[in-house]
Amino acid sequence: MIDPSPIACTLGASDLRRRLDEIAALGADALIAHEASEGAHILRFRRDDETRPRLERIAAAEAECCSFLDLSISERDGDLLLAIAAAEGSEQVAEALALVFLQRK
Repeated sequence: MIDPSPIACTLGASDLRRRLDEIAALGADALIAHEASEGAHILRFRRDDETRPRLERIAAAEAECCSFLDLSISERDGDLLLAIAAAEGSEQVAEALALVFLQRK
């Protein structure tokens, strides 16, 4: 079966730049750790009143423009976890997104 979701971001250049800046800023402010395994990425963030809403906004926005990615937020051991998984063939996009969170670390 062919996946109808294109493996491409639907944001324009200026919107993409703003999104990447927002992601990198959240990483700089709250990212604790990053793990990668078999094309999936788990990012661990400090849990506080500001981080969760920022993370939720980014995950929701990414779900709209990059529907081939699966982003989910959970909590473990007092931290927030963002899981980024990719449809087959888009693992490099998931990795690139995860690395944006690490830019300012």
